[in-house]
Amino acid sequence: MLANLGFAVLVITLLVSIYGIAAALYGARTGREAWVLSARQAMLLTWPLVTLSALCLVALLVTNHFEVEFVYSVTSRSMPGYLKATALWGGQAGSLLFWSWLMAAFASAAGLRRWDRDREFLPWVVVVALVTLAFFLSLIILFENPFARLWAAPAGETIKAMFAPSGAVLVTPGDGQGLNPLLRHPGMIIHPPMLYLGFVSFVIPYAFGMAALITRRTDDRWIRVTRRWTLVAWLFLSMGLVLGGRWAYDVLGWGGYWGWDPVEIAAFMPWLTGTAFLHSVMIQEKRGMLKHWNMVLVILTYCLVIFGTFLTRSGVLSSVHAFAQSAIGPAFFGFIGLSFAASLALLLSRWNELRGENQLTSLLSRENLFLLNNLLFVSILVACFWGVIFPLISELFTGQKVTVGPPFYERTTGPMFAGLLLLMGIAPLSAWGRTAGRSLGRLIVWPLAASLVVPLGLALSGTHNPAALLGFWLAAFVTLVTLSEFWRGALARRRIYKEALPVALWNLAGRNRRRYGGYIIHLGVVLMAIGIIGVELYQQETQGTLAEGQQITLGKYVMTYDSLAEFNAPDDRLVARAVTTIYRDGQKVAELYPRRDFYYVSQQPMTIPGVYSSLEGDFYVLLVGWEPIGSSGATFKIYLNPLINFLWGGSLVFILGTLVAAWPDRERARATARVPAGALAQRAK
Repeated sequence: MLANLGFAVLVITLLVSIYGIAAALYGARTGREAWVLSARQAMLLTWPLVTLSALCLVALLVTNHFEVEFVYSVTSRSMPGYLKATALWGGQAGSLLFWSWLMAAFASAAGLRRWDRDREFLPWVVVVALVTLAFFLSLIILFENPFARLWAAPAGETIKAMFAPSGAVLVTPGDGQGLNPLLRHPGMIIHPPMLYLGFVSFVIPYAFGMAALITRRTDDRWIRVTRRWTLVAWLFLSMGLVLGGRWAYDVLGWGGYWGWDPVEIAAFMPWLTGTAFLHSVMIQEKRGMLKHWNMVLVILTYCLVIFGTFLTRSGVLSSVHAFAQSAIGPAFFGFIGLSFAASLALLLSRWNELRGENQLTSLLSRENLFLLNNLLFVSILVACFWGVIFPLISELFTGQKVTVGPPFYERTTGPMFAGLLLLMGIAPLSAWGRTAGRSLGRLIVWPLAASLVVPLGLALSGTHNPAALLGFWLAAFVTLVTLSEFWRGALARRRIYKEALPVALWNLAGRNRRRYGGYIIHLGVVLMAIGIIGVELYQQETQGTLAEGQQITLGKYVMTYDSLAEFNAPDDRLVARAVTTIYRDGQKVAELYPRRDFYYVSQQPMTIPGVYSSLEGDFYVLLVGWEPIGSSGATFKIYLNPLINFLWGGSLVFILGTLVAAWPDRERARATARVPAGALAQRAK
């Protein structure tokens, strides 16, 4: 009953979406407002409908309806209830339903906003949002139905179908296969929703961008309307990437957080274009420039969102993150091609109407530095895109799939990331319009001189790696510039308003959250860069087989193997857990319990490391193998990951900065009334 209801609601939602598209198009072409409003109501209706369908599937998951093929493939009786519920996005069909639910939610949220000033945008936003939703609903209904059941055909084979084939009877297995062990980590409860939220949120800025092109609105109104949407989308996508890195670090058992896996890169590419877009829209708002470029970026971001979803679900690439082979690949590919072609054709048809209001006049102006920032982001995108598709091209023309590994990406993108860090230090000191080299030099000289102390001190202390010295210098330079911006702004405010310095700093950020939230993001990026430099350039590893009581040394640490136990856990898995003692400089600092879990139902193992964390880095221990209890010993693989916790701490600062930037500014009029005439005019430029 629930399966039939869930599927029927999906079909109804698809029909409602198609009606909304048709009504919006008809209303826009004929000027009949009632049809446009009817289309808006249809869009608002999609979310409760898809919610009902998703609730039906969750109910089937938590109540062990194993006759439903999706429930059978991702749950088992031994799984706790929270894992059964979150298994909704643990498989192909359920994740597509979850994607559609989020898409309907964001489309409805966009429909609920006040449209008094942007009435002409409404029908076209409805069309873009509902076309995207209808596409995903079609994939679910036609190819990946999560409500399909298992049927035993007369010939004996098991058939997956929504309704009973001729002569078939329903199969009700006693238990399911269970969720993939790699997906049972807490990070995987949060990581996919964050990633999907980031993907889906970017559809809304794209919809407004297309609406602006169709209605010939060449001003920056569509950017102002979607500014917060874009920041929220970027925040969710950033959180999804960070949580995915943490999951890889905790579960995959290779001592790292980012392996340049094709599916990782597929999620990273829309983040690159989204970041470039966030920077370049400020140029259009401040100077009326780069209108063509902003449209290109929002189109690329939307298409890369769909492309990333395609790579994860089509089975064309082998990845630990990807779902199994599926028939939806050609449909995805066709939708991406049509979306890109239609968007590009629309942009070209409006090209002459998107001329900028100003021209670049100074190489050192803020808009020129932001443009250079954009070019670096797009260059990284090109390198990543080529690395992802080259194996497919190679297989198509030669029959052999060539693997593009981390060295390619690191050597190609490393210098460009360094360039982005350098721009993060220079751009805040520049001004809009025209920046004199002398004035910029006067602002930059002290942070530059002070930052040189860092590589000099590191070189004197024995660090001679040129890449490390350059990276740590850039981190110091950006930090000093960013902190000096906070300091100078707070001092100016204290002089004007006679506030205490902490109060002045708080109010400074509150009056211009977008700017100072961006500076906090820069500080987060610096901390993350320090962690990446430490791990990428100074990671150490060793491996050894130890008998009980024996020791192994790595860096300043000594690990003693104490014992190993094997036991059955309540959730139907065999656990092999080692007990190890960690010493640093002769002092005991931790007792770690690396283990291997083997899940009986799915016949799959999972490695859980033992980790001792400090500000200096992580001592990371993996149990690789062991002899039967009472025999010679166990094999361990050990990593020393210097400064890795700067990466995780920097991620939190990064997220905090994005929240600050996305938070609504206070009333500017109230702030302006309190400012003495001309006092902060120069500072605001």
